[in-house]
Amino acid sequence: MPVLVVTGTGTGVGKTVVTAAVAALATGRTAVLKPAQTGVGPGDPGDVDEIARLVPGVGVHELARYPDPLAPATAAARAGRDPVTAADAASCVRHLAADHDLVLVEGAGGLLVRLAGADTLADVAALLRAPVLVVAAAGLGTLNHAALTVEALRVRGLTCVGVVIGAWPAAPGLAERCNLVDLPVVTGVPLLGAVPEGAGALAAAEFTEVARHSLAAALGGGWQTPDP
Repeated sequence: MPVLVVTGTGTGVGKTVVTAAVAALATGRTAVLKPAQTGVGPGDPGDVDEIARLVPGVGVHELARYPDPLAPATAAARAGRDPVTAADAASCVRHLAADHDLVLVEGAGGLLVRLAGADTLADVAALLRAPVLVVAAAGLGTLNHAALTVEALRVRGLTCVGVVIGAWPAAPGLAERCNLVDLPVVTGVPLLGAVPEGAGALAAAEFTEVARHSLAAALGGGWQTPDP
């Protein structure tokens, strides 16, 4: 199936913006699934709403949302509601894949954050036999977090297509510049882009152009690793 799972090395690293950037450069009909949204109340805009604004015409889907900003399994329990299982998410993806050329699945937090019981986003990827794109932070600490995430995928027999930096600063420091070289070395997978910090605030047309310059050819763009 034409499916790509998008995970992060943690919370707040830019998963939603990177997912939108991949969707903006995709050809054909594209759908985005957020299995579980947390920290957002009924009627409030969530991650899929941000993607819909940045990429008009993309199909966006959300299976459940819970008000507390916690891991989905914990947030569902606190809300007294059923959690979204890995099987639930995989079933929805299969349904969407029948009518779309690409389905992007955006996780919540990091790869091993619990969706329901022991289910994680890694289980969703395993059920779908789908490759995974890792979104990482730009600065100090990201080498360890990215390496651990890619190792967790590898141990589970899952394919990691690469890493994208989710919020590249306008004035990168020494650590950020060195990470451009070190991330592919420590993870063993390619660095596939660096989306500028603040890109999520752009209008749709400008966002698409930024995406084109921020993602590598493997994701439909023209980005190349700059000199550190």
